[in-house]
Amino acid sequence: MKLKVGLLGGGSWGTTVASLTAKNAETIIWARDAETVDEINQKHTNEKYLPNAKLTPSLVASNSIEETVKNADVIVLGIPSQSMRKVLEEAKPHIRPWVPIINLAKGLEISTKKRMTQIIEEIMPGHPAGVLTGPNLAKEIHFGNAAAAVIAMVDKTIAEKLQSIFSSGLFRVYTNSDVIGCELGGALKNIIAIASGMGDGANAGDNTRAAIITRGLAELTRLGVAMGGKKATFSGLAGMGDLVATCSSSKSRNHHVGFQLGRGKSLEHIINEMNEVAEGVKTAKVVIELAKEYNVDMPISKEIYKVLYEGNSVNDAFKGLLKHEVGSEKEPG
Repeated sequence: MKLKVGLLGGGSWGTTVASLTAKNAETIIWARDAETVDEINQKHTNEKYLPNAKLTPSLVASNSIEETVKNADVIVLGIPSQSMRKVLEEAKPHIRPWVPIINLAKGLEISTKKRMTQIIEEIMPGHPAGVLTGPNLAKEIHFGNAAAAVIAMVDKTIAEKLQSIFSSGLFRVYTNSDVIGCELGGALKNIIAIASGMGDGANAGDNTRAAIITRGLAELTRLGVAMGGKKATFSGLAGMGDLVATCSSSKSRNHHVGFQLGRGKSLEHIINEMNEVAEGVKTAKVVIELAKEYNVDMPISKEIYKVLYEGNSVNDAFKGLLKHEVGSEKEPG
């Protein structure tokens, strides 16, 4: 039996995933903007988020959350993390019992410090919750470049069943049972990507970027393990893979924010110019609180937080990191 997919969210990654699943299953995508819905249905494009890209012709768009989810066998959430709760609560009355819900957003809720699957479990108890994550730059995947992702769910059987819905052509999907680690890897790496972008924007060089990526990986692994993730997850696609992609690519929203900060632009100016959400900007607030709560040293995240919210300059950040006490590479620090 072919499963039906209902995807909420018409941004670049949500649209890309919907176009992928439409090749394997009947898919409806919900978008807030009526013009986007008409464009997807009539022209099979979403120029605002995926310029020059043709979507799978069978993909159907809708302005109605009810229409999108009521017959779905799988719900996919392509909603920014700070809006996730509100949209899911709106969809809740129309979702059939026990339908799996897969999250695409890579962030943490500011008010509760919760991961997205925790929010799903809170609002939709009894529904298997999972996350699709990894080094997935939407535009590259849409244009057919080879890529790999991870679908993380506690129930391996459900994860394996859903694997075939998301896999398409050169887009390979692996399974993982470490939902906590996979979700945290995706959320925490965004802050390191801002740091890497700042270095690139300030012309700090390749050595600096390599140092930020490797020390950033150590930093997010420390917090991820403290919060219940498995160490091995952070050296895989959801950790190291995603980190390298977002820290090295100009297509990464978080790298873009950092790059522009490195060039001297204000955060407000950068955000106003973007038509998509850079999750790391808001996640930085949560991560600093979590670092204190779990007593984990996160020097890179602290310096990025100071640049984003305390008025520090990019030079201040690098000076702060240089002052940080250096220990053994194999030890915390």
